[in-house]
Amino acid sequence: MDESPRDVARERQHLVNLAFRMFGSTAEAEDVVQQTYALWYALPEAERDAVATPRAWLTRTAARICLDILASRRGLRDGYVGEWLPEPVPNTSVPTSAPHAGPPADPLDRITLDESVSMALLVLLDSLAPEERVAFVLHDVFGVSFEAIGDIVGRTARESRNLASNARRNIHRLRSHETSPETHTTVVQAFGEAWELGDAVALAALLAPDVVALTDGGGKVSAEAQPVRGVAEVVRFVLHAFGAPEDVEITQQPVNAQTGLVVRRGLSVVGVVSFNISESLVTDVWMVLNPDKLERWNRG
Repeated sequence: MDESPRDVARERQHLVNLAFRMFGSTAEAEDVVQQTYALWYALPEAERDAVATPRAWLTRTAARICLDILASRRGLRDGYVGEWLPEPVPNTSVPTSAPHAGPPADPLDRITLDESVSMALLVLLDSLAPEERVAFVLHDVFGVSFEAIGDIVGRTARESRNLASNARRNIHRLRSHETSPETHTTVVQAFGEAWELGDAVALAALLAPDVVALTDGGGKVSAEAQPVRGVAEVVRFVLHAFGAPEDVEITQQPVNAQTGLVVRRGLSVVGVVSFNISESLVTDVWMVLNPDKLERWNRG
């Protein structure tokens, strides 16, 4: 092995990107990365020196830790109150490009923003079986071979290919009706304007008949414990989510690499809203209110 400890440490950005796509949570991603490095440095020096490609070893180890956590969770998050949504990522969260810079203090600053962190995809990934999620993220996002994935998930390469294919089919069903980024932005802008004006009629015109709204308060703030369904109910919910519209400022900003809305009361961000839009109508509204997930939106 010809990589220095500094070179190995620089793989942290890659590992945070990997683990965030597995969990949609920077805290969980950072925990996985810490465990991965702990196992690396627990190896005898001779074993570390014998590793031909440290990135591959670190990726395999991190992915196995992710799989174990996802499998033990069985779709549940112990102690989480109400609906759970992935963490919204502000557009300031880009990896450092300085050649001699050390790792950023904030793990979120190591997340590369692209379509693989869109709220729609992260929500969908959260519904997949653990092996499918791991196989898809490793292969389709990070280009890991099916042979290597099979070693991680305890399957053959062919079975690993099938796992990724199953995930891909579900994701294709989501994306096959998605609008263009330009249309997405236009609809979100119209939604924000109607919301600020308290215009129920204009809001209703932007919603699909089977629209669903989810809110994540994490038990820290008041939030709907169950999905809100249907045009009339979603309009009512949105218009009253933060009190009167004039009590807050609603701005259009990038969220998880797509246009979303950020809600401020005074100088504080109190909500980040993402959307899934199909055929120019909003099908899903994802509203994150949990202050723990909004910390980075309130920095600086």
